[in-house]
Amino acid sequence: MKKDIRNRKDIERLINRFYDKIKTDTVIGFIFTDIAKVHWEQHLPVMYDFWENAIFHTGNYAGNPLESHKKLHHLFPLTPAHFDHWNKLFADTVDAHFEGTNARLL
Repeated sequence: MKKDIRNRKDIERLINRFYDKIKTDTVIGFIFTDIAKVHWEQHLPVMYDFWENAIFHTGNYAGNPLESHKKLHHLFPLTPAHFDHWNKLFADTVDAHFEGTNARLL
């Protein structure tokens, strides 16, 4: 039985599994690996903070995701289809590993 997202460890598990999918995804993976050239060791802890704050209101994220995506868009035009695909991968990852009140927030 799947459990709900209860703590940072759960967030880390979710985000790690999601980005494992992203890195090899044939639709948008190249945006992360070839265009943005994401430094995963730096990016993942920021994503843990972002999602932990989004779910548990920890206040430990102070970034500006809109600005980051605007910069990326100047390198490679991002389309609604890219975001739709990202959302589907994320939702599929949440649904594969978690269920409950917090999981439904995502």
